[in-house]
Amino acid sequence: MIEIATSPTTTTLVIAGDLDLAERDQFPEIAARVVGLRRQLLVIDMCRVTFMDSTGAAFLISLADAGRKRGGATVIRGADERDLFVLEVCGAMELFRVDDEHACEPSAPDSGFAVMTPRDDDVSPLAHRDASTA
Repeated sequence: MIEIATSPTTTTLVIAGDLDLAERDQFPEIAARVVGLRRQLLVIDMCRVTFMDSTGAAFLISLADAGRKRGGATVIRGADERDLFVLEVCGAMELFRVDDEHACEPSAPDSGFAVMTPRDDDVSPLAHRDASTA
């Protein structure tokens, strides 16, 4: 699923699920809409992308290239290392700015339970088991 949001200066694509060959039928319509909006900044939110292949990368590359030809910029946020690697293998990283500071929201709804992480000052008999008593 790809959603398009706009502001006076920015178009944001929010992509969820797979960005691959199976989704390619929707790419021309989305590209036409994004290019038609003629915003200077395109933000591609990939926080909820589960898989991207070279077809998905080609789609993103075409969007970034069209924006660059108009003097605009394309920012990718929330992409994992695997997705960035696909773009790098395609030789297209120079078309994108990567937002390293963006923090994706959790994809699962809040359950109400806190996530516990171990701390150095935790004293738990199970956490610090003495090997001599095992």
